[in-house]
Amino acid sequence: MNLFRNQISPSDETNGKSTLALRTNVFFFSTFVIFCVIIIRLAVLQFVEGPTLTEVETNRDTKDVPLAAMRGSILAAGGEKIAYSSPVQSLYITLTKEYTAKKTDKDTKITDYTPEAKTAVDKLATNLVNKFNELGDKSGEKLTVEDVKDSLDLKFRKYNGYTPRRIKVGLSAKEVAYFMEHKYEYPGLEVVEENVRHYDKDTVAVQTVGYIKLFKNSNSLPMYQNVLNAMEKKNSNSGLMYKDEEFVGFDGLERQYQRELRGQNGYQVVSINPQNMAEKVEKVVPPVKGNDIWMTINKNVQLKTEQAITDQLKWLHTHAVQGKTHPDAVTGYAVAMEVDTGNIVAMASMPDYDTNAWTSGSIDTPTYNKIKDYYQNGTITPNASGRSGHNFDSIVLMGSTVKPLSVLLGLNEGLFGTSDKYTDTGIAYFGRAGHETSVRNASGHVLGRMDPSEAIAQSSNVFMVEMVGKRLLKKYGSKGIDVWDKYMKEFGLGVYTEVDLPGERRGKINYTKIKAAGSVQAALVYASFGQQGGYTALQLAQYASTLANKGERIKPNLVSKITDSSGNVVKTFGRTVLNTVKINDAFWNEVKRGMNSKVSAFDGFPYDFARKTGTSQQDYYDKNGKHTVDNGVFIAYAPREHPKLAVAVVIPEGGFGSNSAAPVARKIFDAYDWEYGLNGVPKKSLQQNQPVNINQ
Repeated sequence: MNLFRNQISPSDETNGKSTLALRTNVFFFSTFVIFCVIIIRLAVLQFVEGPTLTEVETNRDTKDVPLAAMRGSILAAGGEKIAYSSPVQSLYITLTKEYTAKKTDKDTKITDYTPEAKTAVDKLATNLVNKFNELGDKSGEKLTVEDVKDSLDLKFRKYNGYTPRRIKVGLSAKEVAYFMEHKYEYPGLEVVEENVRHYDKDTVAVQTVGYIKLFKNSNSLPMYQNVLNAMEKKNSNSGLMYKDEEFVGFDGLERQYQRELRGQNGYQVVSINPQNMAEKVEKVVPPVKGNDIWMTINKNVQLKTEQAITDQLKWLHTHAVQGKTHPDAVTGYAVAMEVDTGNIVAMASMPDYDTNAWTSGSIDTPTYNKIKDYYQNGTITPNASGRSGHNFDSIVLMGSTVKPLSVLLGLNEGLFGTSDKYTDTGIAYFGRAGHETSVRNASGHVLGRMDPSEAIAQSSNVFMVEMVGKRLLKKYGSKGIDVWDKYMKEFGLGVYTEVDLPGERRGKINYTKIKAAGSVQAALVYASFGQQGGYTALQLAQYASTLANKGERIKPNLVSKITDSSGNVVKTFGRTVLNTVKINDAFWNEVKRGMNSKVSAFDGFPYDFARKTGTSQQDYYDKNGKHTVDNGVFIAYAPREHPKLAVAVVIPEGGFGSNSAAPVARKIFDAYDWEYGLNGVPKKSLQQNQPVNINQ
C-alpha cells in the first residue's frame, strides 16, 4: 500500500501571506481613517460649534428671570412728588420639582402630578394661608387655600414653568420676618421688594405726567414691541429684560422718560430640567432703582392755571357775553412758557382726572368711559383730549392771534411799510369780478384810517385781506402759499415744537388745501386773518415766545434735570434755539406796539405787556342745518420790553377770546408773578419780608 502526502507549493504560501498582509493593512488604514474622522469631529465640536452648543446648553439648563426695579419719581419744580413709588414686599414662589413632579398612568396614558406633588401643593397652600392669617394685616384682604393654588398657575395658563408666581402683595413686617427666617421650609419661596405707583391727589398736570400700564398690556406701542422682540431673540441682557407684571410708562413723561425712570431690573438665575420646570434658584442679582425726573412745572402755578380754566368755564355758563351764555364751553387748555429758558411752568388740559385710576394695572370700564374723552393731553394733541359741547377738539383755528405774524410778514416782504396808512371801511372783497366774496370785521366795525400796528391793535380783518392776503398773491402768485407756509413754520405753527412728550401733533394746515378753499387767493385771504390754520396751545405758546424773542424759536422744556437715587445730578436740560428768523428791528417794534388791544381782564395789571386776542369761527351741523360758533383764543407775553413769560389759552366754544380766554391768562401771569416775579422778584418774597404790625 502506497501512501501519498499533499504538499503546498511555495507559490501558494506566498499568496496566502500577501492576502493576510493586505487585510491587515486595510484594517489598520480603516481604523486610522475612522480615528481621523473622530478627531476632526471633536475638533469641530470643540472649536467651531463649542461656543454655540455651550450657549444652547446653558440656556437649556438655566433661565434668567427679571426682578423689577423701584421706579423713579416725577417731581415738580419745587421738589413736590407728583408721581412716586412706594416699596412693598411681595411673596413669590418658583415651582420647583417638589410641586411639579408628574407621572403617566400605564393604562389610561394620562399624565398628572404625582400624589407626593399634590400633597406638597396642598400643604404649601394651607401653611401659607395659616401664616397670612396669623401674621398679616388683619384689615387686609383674606386669601384662601384656593386663592393660593390659583396663584400657583399649575396648569401654566399665564406663565412658563420656571417663572416665579406672585402669591401675595404687601406683606406685613411680621410676614416678611417669618418667611425670611423659615425660607428653607418652603422650596422656591422668595420675598421680593416691588413698588406701587402713586400720583398726587391734587391732580397736577395729569395728562402731562402721563400714566402707567402693565408691560404685558403695552405691546401696542412700538417701543415695547421692540423690547419684546429683543427678549425673544435674546438680544437683551438680563438687566434689560422686562417682567410681564412690571409697570411701564404708557403716556406723557412716564413714557417719554421710561428708560430713566425704570432703572435696571435685577434677575434671578433659575436652573431648569428638560421639562422646562425649575429645579432651584441658583443666583439673585438685585435691581437698581430708577432715576428721578424734575419737571419745570411749578405746582402752585399749575394748580392755579387748572382752577382758572375750571372757574372760567363755569362763568361762561352763567354770564352772558355778546348777548349770550356759552354752555357748550366745557373744555379749556393753557400753556405758560418762560421766554428766556423755554421752561414750561404750567400745562393744563381741562377737565382732568385722577391718574391713580391706572395704578392697579388695569382700569375698569365705567371709569374709562368717564375719562376717555380727556385722559390725553389736549395742549399737544386733539386725540381724546376733550370735546366741547358740539364735539370740537382742542385744536381750533387761531383767529386774530395770527395778525402779529401776518403784519410782520407783510412788512418783511415789502408789501407795505411801517408808516403806510390804510383806510378800513369795515368790508373787503376778493374773488372773480362779478362773483366777489366779502370779509367783514368782527361785529361789522368800521375802523377807519390806520397804520400796521393799529391794524393789529384794532384787529382789522379788512387790513389783513387787502394788505397781506391779496398783495402776497399779487407778488408771488400761487407761490404765495409757500411763502405763507414758510413764515408759519419758522414761528412754530404747523411744525413740532420738539417738546419732550410723545404724541405731539403739528396742527391743522388748511391753507394748502386749495380745492377746499376755492382758490389760492381765498386760501391766502382767509389765512391772513386766522381762518386757515389750527394749532395746539403749546404751539401758540411757542409762537408767542418767538415773537417775544424777536425770531428765536426756543424748544419747550418740561424737565430741568434728572437725578439718581442718591440725589446726584445725572443730566441737565438748558435753553435750545431751534431756529432764528432775521427781521428788521423796526418791524419788530411795529408789531410789538400793535399787540396792545384793550382787554378788561387785565385792568390793574402792574406790567406793560404784549397781547393779542383771537376769535375763530367753526361750523357744526344738526337737524336744523348749519350753525357757526366762536372759539376763544388768547396769546400774550410780559413784560413787553423784557419778556419773561409767554402764555397761550384756548377755550373751544367760549366766544370772544377777550372774554373767555384772556381772564385765564391774567390769573396765570399773576400766579407766576407771585412765585417767580415777572420783574425777577417773586411777590411772595416781598410779602414775607413785610414787617408785622403787633398793634393790629
